[in-house]
Amino acid sequence: MKKKLICIFVSLFLFLGFGFAQTMTRFGVVDTARVYSTYFRDSAAVRNYEQKKADFQKRINEKTEELKTLNQKLIDLKEKGDEAGALKVESEITKKADYLAEFANAKNTELESIKRRIEKSDSFYSSLYDVIGRIAESEGYSMILSLQQANSILWYSPSVDITDKVINGLSSR
Repeated sequence: MKKKLICIFVSLFLFLGFGFAQTMTRFGVVDTARVYSTYFRDSAAVRNYEQKKADFQKRINEKTEELKTLNQKLIDLKEKGDEAGALKVESEITKKADYLAEFANAKNTELESIKRRIEKSDSFYSSLYDVIGRIAESEGYSMILSLQQANSILWYSPSVDITDKVINGLSSR
């Protein structure tokens, strides 16, 4: 009788244990920034964005070189004792530095706006959510979190990262 009772309890315990294991919540994460950069790498919109970014950077580099040249000129004038020339160059440096700061700020704002427009592309997000949904359902995930939009993710195991699967799913569409 005692053995039967123990067998019943063990069987009940195992049965309940498997039942709870089946209802365990399974989470996954997606690095949406990596999906975005991989998916859009060859699109015309991203190529245009990258070209503008390179052009802006080139202009910023040119203006920075001008400032370096003027700074060297200022040093040379001060060494020669030409205070009037040094003041004139100093004023020019200030104007060009202010212009460069404004230019860089305006262009960064413009680039950020273009990037946001590309990222918020309805067709991209509907495809992204469809692929994530299919992967989540087929692999038994209860919830998929974005690494970029969930500031509360402090750690995650690479085993729950489905980013590569999402990229492959989008690429096969």
